[in-house]
Amino acid sequence: MSVLLEFSMFPTDLGESKSAYVSKVIDVVKNSGFTYQLTPMGTIVETENIDDALKLVGDAYKILEPHANRVYSSLKFDIRKGKANRMKTKIAAVEKHIGKVSK
Repeated sequence: MSVLLEFSMFPTDLGESKSAYVSKVIDVVKNSGFTYQLTPMGTIVETENIDDALKLVGDAYKILEPHANRVYSSLKFDIRKGKANRMKTKIAAVEKHIGKVSK
């Protein structure tokens, strides 16, 4: 099984710039051992099951909780049985039709 999770998470009550807090979340993702890709608007992570993906979201929240009274998070999931390594294969499938794309 492949669970693709795209999420963003940040405090809403701690000033205009969020990079110091987003960095704390990304550090949790980085140290999780899961394959991930940071984008300007969120982070994409691939896990083998939904429980791992949800635990990662919970761990990220626990990092922000002591700093903020309000935390915003947006999550999207694409869950597919019998597949793996979809962070690469989904892009490759599109490139097969139109050629190389910006990554």
